[in-house]
Amino acid sequence: MSVATLAAPSALRPRRRSNFDRAQAQESERRLLIRYHEEGDLLAREDLVERLLPLARDLALRYTYTGEPLEDLMQVASVGLIKAIDRFEPERGTKFTSYAAPTILGELKRHFRDKGWSMRVPRDLQERAMAVSREAEELSKKLGRSPKVREVAGSLGYSIEEVLEAQEVAANYEPASLDAPAAHDDSEAAAVVDLLGRDDSAFELVEVRDAIASTWNALPDSERRVLALRFSDDLTQREIGERIGYSQMHVSRLLRRGLRRMEAATAV
Repeated sequence: MSVATLAAPSALRPRRRSNFDRAQAQESERRLLIRYHEEGDLLAREDLVERLLPLARDLALRYTYTGEPLEDLMQVASVGLIKAIDRFEPERGTKFTSYAAPTILGELKRHFRDKGWSMRVPRDLQERAMAVSREAEELSKKLGRSPKVREVAGSLGYSIEEVLEAQEVAANYEPASLDAPAAHDDSEAAAVVDLLGRDDSAFELVEVRDAIASTWNALPDSERRVLALRFSDDLTQREIGERIGYSQMHVSRLLRRGLRRMEAATAV
């Protein structure tokens, strides 16, 4: 606290809310809720939303580590606040903020679960990824460096494999734009999409494979057998002849004839 603040008149210093002030605020909120629910007073509803927006903002700030714009988080939290106001039952005597906070947090979690991810991820894995990201940020502040995987795992009670899986999932939260520059440090670099398009050479081989397969199946058994022994088993002509009982010259003729048929198929 600065010397100027200490020397300032008490009337000019920011005053903390006392228990009495908080009780008055809660009573005022209760009356507004009664006016809205029992009398249909929409102005009371608007007043409640305006008063409780700081609560919604505080809860939305918990999720800024995800990289989601604060404006978007505030919109989601505000929707949760309005739902809490509309669903609250004043006659139960429950403190409204105790009901509103879980409702707003539920809306924020539902937003990330249903709309935030670029790929469909199981709910438990989403929550684990968010917990790992949040804990890593907290540990970074405490340690003054990026925490190791085992440190995050130990802090949360997860295994190292569970933390690694959560980090891998978190990397897919937001898809990369195909229109973004391929080089992050060069705004004039070609877009990613311009570097992805190319002809697939494998398409040219489809017809050749079909022709070879049909020709192979049409070969006489003797030609197909000697070709398989020569090129699959890597046997010499003499070894082939010894195995199947043919002379080396006959094996040579079968190989030449079979190869001519196969070459004719690939020449189409």
